[in-house]
Amino acid sequence: MNDWIIMGGGIVGLSCALELRLRGARVQLLETGICGGQASGAAAGMLAPYSENPEYPDEFFMLCRESLDRYPAWQQLVRELSGRDFEYTACGSLYAVYHEADLLGLRSRMNWQREYGSSAVILQGAELREAEPGLSPQVAAALWTPEESHIYAPDFVAALKDACLKAGVLIREGLEAVQLKEWEQGIKAVAQGGEVFQGDQLLVCTGAWAGELADELGIRIPVQPIRGQICAYAWGEERTPLRHMVFCNQGYLVQKSNGTLVCGASEDIAGFDTSVTDKGIQRLLKWNKKVLPALEQAEPFHRWAGLRPSTLDGRPLLGRLPQAERVLFAAGHYRNGILLSPVTAALAADYAEGKEMQAWHEAFRPDRFGAATRA
Repeated sequence: MNDWIIMGGGIVGLSCALELRLRGARVQLLETGICGGQASGAAAGMLAPYSENPEYPDEFFMLCRESLDRYPAWQQLVRELSGRDFEYTACGSLYAVYHEADLLGLRSRMNWQREYGSSAVILQGAELREAEPGLSPQVAAALWTPEESHIYAPDFVAALKDACLKAGVLIREGLEAVQLKEWEQGIKAVAQGGEVFQGDQLLVCTGAWAGELADELGIRIPVQPIRGQICAYAWGEERTPLRHMVFCNQGYLVQKSNGTLVCGASEDIAGFDTSVTDKGIQRLLKWNKKVLPALEQAEPFHRWAGLRPSTLDGRPLLGRLPQAERVLFAAGHYRNGILLSPVTAALAADYAEGKEMQAWHEAFRPDRFGAATRA
């Protein structure tokens, strides 16, 4: 497995570091800020491939579904290695619609998703109100998917970091900037302060910043940051609890065990700006009361934003560069980095070991967008 340098300490980088280390590699993880300080720590932590991929079973859906299947064992491994507890709630989800005309679309989704591991059913009327008492009477029906779950991302990332450290991963944070100086004969990366890191192989997990390596590696890396704005409400025992994750075509609501109700996400393009805007939060407040009328009398106590690394086709960059055999990519997971972390870690380690990959994994090739255009 050799010596690996991993650039990027979000949940994907940490997950890959742990998996590589457990398979016998020596791993150095380099992070310019703090681990989980960008998209990972800001995420709502939903593990919901059926709710978030409603159209058809393409390669991206297959990747998400496989990762959901891996999560029970993966989170348990992280829990045991780290010695830390965190919320992991297998509550299922409801995808709500408001009109009878939407039932045809729900049935179509239910039918094809049942062929891929879902046991979803459509709930209406009294059955729906019993399942989720706080829902608005305007909700005509909902697709109940018991297999979906959520995790509290900040605590999970902290546990994952501890698991890496206890397994023997060298983690360097606060490096401010890291430049790749050599990747053909070996790997050499230099931090802004002058510290040099060397290894045999490189794994790029820098999310929205992956495009900075395009000219150096000679490929197009069209990853851009999408700002996702989220808000949270205090949802104590006096409130009717939300028993499921609730999705609609505008966003989602999910209740955490710490007494908060999270609502997201409002997306826009703002470069690397993580500031919160009134316009972005108002988008959330405009629709969430239609789903949960109790929100009419509530005000969010917390508002935040994170950057989601989006590629041109919405699929992550995952695999080796044919023209750079020492370089692996695991970046560009958009809003599914939390969900996709266990399968990404497993596949990255499989690539590292030279295992034969399935044909459908070609959909995520990091060089699929062609060569870099040099000025």
